[in-house]
Amino acid sequence: MTGFFSLSKHSSPPHASSQSTTHKFSDTLMEDTLKNAEEIIKRWDLDESSSNLFQDNRTEAKQFLDAVIDLQHAMQFVVKESSTSQLLVRAQNLMKIAMKRLQKEFYTILAGNRYFLDSESGSRESTRSSGSDEDQGSEDDNAEIEARFAEISIADEGEKVSVAVDLKAIADCMIEAGYGKECSKIYELNRKSVIEETLYYLGVENICPSTVQKMEWKDLEKKIKIWLNAVKVAVSTLFYGERILCDQVFSISDSIRESCFTGIAKDSALTLFTFPEMVAKYKKLSLEKMFRILDLYDSISELLSEIEVIFGFDSTVAVKSQALTSMAKLRDAARAMLAEFESAIKKDSSKVVAGGGIHPLTRYVMNYLIFLSDYSGPVSDIIADWKAVVKSPLPESYLLSPIADDGDSPSCIVSVRLTWLILVLLCKLDGKAGFYGDVPLSYLFLANNLNYVVSKVRQSSLKLLLGPDWLSNHESKVEQYMANFKRMGWRSVMTSLPENSTAEISPAEAKECFCKFGLSFEETYWKQRSWVIPDPKLRDEVKISLAKKILSAYRPFYHKYGEKVAWMESGGGVESILRFAPDNVQNYLSDLFHGSSENSSTTSSSHGSSSRSTPTWSSPPQGR
Repeated sequence: MTGFFSLSKHSSPPHASSQSTTHKFSDTLMEDTLKNAEEIIKRWDLDESSSNLFQDNRTEAKQFLDAVIDLQHAMQFVVKESSTSQLLVRAQNLMKIAMKRLQKEFYTILAGNRYFLDSESGSRESTRSSGSDEDQGSEDDNAEIEARFAEISIADEGEKVSVAVDLKAIADCMIEAGYGKECSKIYELNRKSVIEETLYYLGVENICPSTVQKMEWKDLEKKIKIWLNAVKVAVSTLFYGERILCDQVFSISDSIRESCFTGIAKDSALTLFTFPEMVAKYKKLSLEKMFRILDLYDSISELLSEIEVIFGFDSTVAVKSQALTSMAKLRDAARAMLAEFESAIKKDSSKVVAGGGIHPLTRYVMNYLIFLSDYSGPVSDIIADWKAVVKSPLPESYLLSPIADDGDSPSCIVSVRLTWLILVLLCKLDGKAGFYGDVPLSYLFLANNLNYVVSKVRQSSLKLLLGPDWLSNHESKVEQYMANFKRMGWRSVMTSLPENSTAEISPAEAKECFCKFGLSFEETYWKQRSWVIPDPKLRDEVKISLAKKILSAYRPFYHKYGEKVAWMESGGGVESILRFAPDNVQNYLSDLFHGSSENSSTTSSSHGSSSRSTPTWSSPPQGR
């Protein structure tokens, strides 16, 4: 016991002994770590070796990273226990050598895989040169772009994964060593230039609003087509791929992966999504340009969910906001053009066409509406909360919707709007019909134009939007118009014959009937010879109906009294009385409603000129 106390009395305090032991341990740990790390790190000192570590010796690359990580851990331990250790100076110098090597390796891997193993990257520039051609916006070009990016994305997946793993391993090591800023700067500079070059290859340009305003529409439309082809590839392949890669490489640090992706993609994405807003504000927009506006709106709308995911960081919210702003501006422009379209129909001042044919207004409006029906998705979005005030003296049947019970559905919203626009057209045509000054011709005009409307609906996607009830009601209206035309246009011919064509009358009365029939038939024939029924099926139906009705009365009358009148007029002049045999009537009727050569086409003098506020209806709308 005495010896024990004697020993204790002359020994150091317990805490001093413990501290000394820890210092020795940390020094020993650092010595061993430095010894192991120096061997491989100095072997790959940039001043000593110009080779590529990860490319030339992957086994040593792993050993190099392990050595750096061990060194970092040892340094952290020593700093806590003995911050004044001279071994830290050696370790820090060695760490600097290692970081320089890793920075070079990181840059080399990025630079060597800029387009992620695109073996045909040299063909990019040659393909880019075709962007000036007029067909740049064609589907073939779009397919070529997507195919080329598909090649990039599937090229040697194993090697691609290996590249991403190497980048992540280096990034993890540098970030843990406190060199995250240097690592992210290298990454950001490289990948930012890749995005900018790829967008340039796709034809996306950074254009200022004033430049857009000064462009002719044909030049701006070319850029719109290029943008439409580029945006899906840019979002779904380029930005999506960069987001995935950035998340993978910098998975160890949420702040770095966000700041990196923001620095890489934000400016380019804003450039991409600002262009549609500039188009929406184009001062020379007109009705024919509506469909390019809808194309732009539809493209962003289809990609919006992807945009929200890809640019989901707080620091990239401006990109989502810009996409939504562009959609809002495009929506406003489309609404303005729809309102202008309706107003232009109401204000149309062009005269009626010769012969009761199809009015240019009818052709234009229906072609326009057919194009609109192909855009039912974006149109329903655009007019969803834009209610039209529908006031019309016409029957409610004109506004029948195929899905009237579900008035808030997109299809129903578009259906009601299109039905209303057709109603506006029909009301305008009804007013124009009165300008003919000939009631039968007015009815023929209405029948022809409504039949054209019905045919266009039946042959297009309008049929699905307007529904069978709408078609049935308007087909009946065509029949009613045509019945009025036949009844009023051929009344004098029909009333020239007795109600009962086989009833007994005197030869003198028969002679008078033949005279009246001949005169009225000839007069009606020559009047209607310049009239036209453009639809061959409707034209044949009308001629067959007229022939059946006229000849059913005239043929038996002719056979019963023709010879008697001829015998009574044997002295001469019978030809002026019996002017038309039944077969002749049939032949004359078959010659009708083709329109004469000088009147069958619409000329500027026949339908007048439009006021400045009225569009040139002969110009067809431009669709997808």
